[in-house]
This record gives sequence, C-alpha cells and structure tokens, in this order.
Amino acid sequence: MRPAFRKLSILLSVALLLILSGCSEQYLVLDPKGPIAAAQKDLILITTLICAVIAIPVFAITAVIVWRYRERPNSKASYKPNWEHSTKLETIWWGIPIIAIAILAVITVNYTYKLEPAVAIQSEKEPIEIQVTSLDWKWLFTYPDQGVATVNYFKAPVDTPIRFKLTSDMAMNSFWIPNLGGQLYTMSGMAMTLHLLADEEGQYYGSGANFTGEHFAQMTFTADITSQEEFDAWVSEVKTTERALTETDVEKLKEQGTAEVAQFSSFPDNVFYDIMMQYVEEGEQGAHAGHMPAEANDEASEHHNH
Repeated sequence: MRPAFRKLSILLSVALLLILSGCSEQYLVLDPKGPIAAAQKDLILITTLICAVIAIPVFAITAVIVWRYRERPNSKASYKPNWEHSTKLETIWWGIPIIAIAILAVITVNYTYKLEPAVAIQSEKEPIEIQVTSLDWKWLFTYPDQGVATVNYFKAPVDTPIRFKLTSDMAMNSFWIPNLGGQLYTMSGMAMTLHLLADEEGQYYGSGANFTGEHFAQMTFTADITSQEEFDAWVSEVKTTERALTETDVEKLKEQGTAEVAQFSSFPDNVFYDIMMQYVEEGEQGAHAGHMPAEANDEASEHHNH
C-alpha cells in the first residue's frame, strides 16, 4: 500500500501545481478596481475565513484521529467499544456549524441587498449609460447619449457610475468584468440593469461567463477606463473618423462567428430594443416590462407595434 500511496501523493501534487500554474497571471476577482468589486472581495474573504474556522480544525482533528488510532503494536490509544454518546461533543460539533451558518446567512443577506446590481451607485456625477448586446460570439456596445457604438471594446470615464443595460440576441450569456464587479446574465426579451464604477484608470478584461457554443472562449472584450477629458475626445474622434453602423452591419453581427474590435460613429435608432424585442409576441411585452425602465418599455413597445 505504501508505494501506491506515494504514487497517489505525487499525482495529486502535480495536478495541484498544474492548476495553480493556470491561475498565476493575475487573480482578477481579488484585484478590485471599483467599489462593487471591493465589496465582493470583502464578502469572499469573510466567508472564506468563517469556513476556514470550521474546516481547518476538522481536517486537523481528522489527521490526529487517523494517526493516533491507526493499527500498530503496543498502541496506547484508549479503546472504548461501548462508547456511544457525549453531550459535550454533540454540542460542539453541532453548535459551531449552526453558529457559523447563522453568521454567514446574516452577512450574505446584508451583502445581497448592498450589492443589488439594479441599484444605482451613489455619486456626485451623473451615470453614463451603455447598452450591451451579447451575440454569438461577440459583444455590441451602444451609447444612447453619445450616439456611438463599438464591438468587443468600450470606453468609459473613471469615477463615473456606469449603468449597463444588458440584453441578448439569442443565446443567454453572462456579462462579466472581474476587476469591476460580478457577472449578470443577458437574456433575449429582457433588459437587465447592472451598475458598476471604476475608481482607477486602466484596461480591464471582460468576457462572457456562460457557455454558448464553439467560440465562447473568444467572446472577450476590453473595458478601457480613462479620464473624462480623454473619453470626451474619444467620442468626438469616433464621430468624425469612423463610419456608421448600418442595419446590414447589425445583421452581419448577428451571424455566428467571432469579430474584431470595431468602432462606429452612429447606429440605427432603437437597435438595442429591436434586438431585445425581436422574439417577443404581441401580448407578451408586459411580462418583460419589469426588466427595463418605463420609458424604454414604452419606446420598445411602440417600435415593436410598427
């Protein structure tokens, strides 16, 4: 048994090294660049610590028991074949987990309400709205106030709340920027709301965190966070140097396949809501009204009726 045990230990060690090597570049979730991601990191660390308070002693006691009561000659461990109950031990191994679970429940409920994605982030600055559409296998970003659009890339000003409106052309996906906050699903027929804020300038990795077929691993994008001045200059540059996104371009983007980063000086009116409502039949619109602002629902319904 000992040679087999050694081989198993070596295999487990090699597997652990391979797993860790795949995570060596950067722990994005544990490197927050905004208040939402920072609060989520705190929740991860708090829950991990509480679980460790239980798990580490259990593993340690298990190792002690296995070692102390192993079969060996002249063992000095007490032998009690008729022992069957201890109120003190029962209280300890039931009481501690119950207390830990109660603490975890209170903390989780508190953070669940605190980190509700649809709740606006308090700030002196007005939020910027970015409409996000997931397609197979690419991301379309439209700026309703600035009038520009991008593919697999978006730019936003630092220290400014971002109100993302999320929908999907077909397959459900999940919009995720690990440095800025948790993921939220994109679904056809719905406009989900996600509020994030970046408090440091930089380029951050974003991706689709849901399996959607052959090229889902290439469904990534860059979140470029800059100063307000640089953002305004970028918008002006895009509007004067790039071509417009046409209906034909939109239909091309809907086709399955990957796409390169692209920028457009304008986009078709209501393109976000047209994509969102394309599979919604008459009479079903009310079922989706709770997932978009009232004015957006009225606009989408009116355009859909045409």
